[in-house]
Amino acid sequence: MSRIVVHGLEKSYGDARVLERVNITAEPGEFLSLVGASGCGKSTFLRILLGQEQQSGGVVVVGDQPIVPEPTPQRGIVFQRYSVFPHLTALQNLLLVEDFRSGGPFGRVFGARRRSARQEAETMLERVGLAHARHLYPASLSGGMQQRLAIAQTLLGRPQILLLDEPFGALDPGIRVEMHELLTELWTEHGMTVVMVTHDIGEAFKLGTRVLVFDKVRHDPQFPSAYGATITYDLKLDRKSRASARDVAEVAAMVGTTRLDSAIATTAS
Repeated sequence: MSRIVVHGLEKSYGDARVLERVNITAEPGEFLSLVGASGCGKSTFLRILLGQEQQSGGVVVVGDQPIVPEPTPQRGIVFQRYSVFPHLTALQNLLLVEDFRSGGPFGRVFGARRRSARQEAETMLERVGLAHARHLYPASLSGGMQQRLAIAQTLLGRPQILLLDEPFGALDPGIRVEMHELLTELWTEHGMTVVMVTHDIGEAFKLGTRVLVFDKVRHDPQFPSAYGATITYDLKLDRKSRASARDVAEVAAMVGTTRLDSAIATTAS
């Protein structure tokens, strides 16, 4: 169910073409890191995979069926900005996951299932370092804590496909490393297919089993939006042996990053 096939995908907004000729196959359990210059369509591609937007052309297949043009529980996403419910405490935000999944006509689980859901939520709060904040509302949490809560909420749903749009950008370096470890553990445990957008080249190489670069290969000086971005580079990685500094440098040059030393250090950590 977690296999993704994209063929000939295009996306335009009016006369402005954002994506064109995008072809990719992600096998179940792969971790795809998407990198590229700002505004090249990476997040748009992610929203199409979510079902939040529809492609202008081409085919997107999830499992063995064309993608449903709306978000589903099988596809979870963590956005750049915090996406938790402000009127619920941290614990209540996580309990809501089971309510949505199994709550039936009342939208809520009861009895033994409620107790089980609470235990699972408490365990997840421990894993993301928010156990002490279980009864606090999002307004009382720092930005990084809110993002950890959003990540926990999505991971608790155990989606078959996990979509990540710069999920760690708001986190302090130490917390970011911990969340990398948590994500890797849960990805390994549940065999999710992960598609992550990031501007951090080191993060892309550290977490992914493939690194894909989005960029434009066709340009019109008179009409810059005439052509869209496509996948110009697709590198498969061996997680047992780290990517070479040469591979990291090559991708960094493609996306125009100036933080090469940092990228190589993150990959090697």
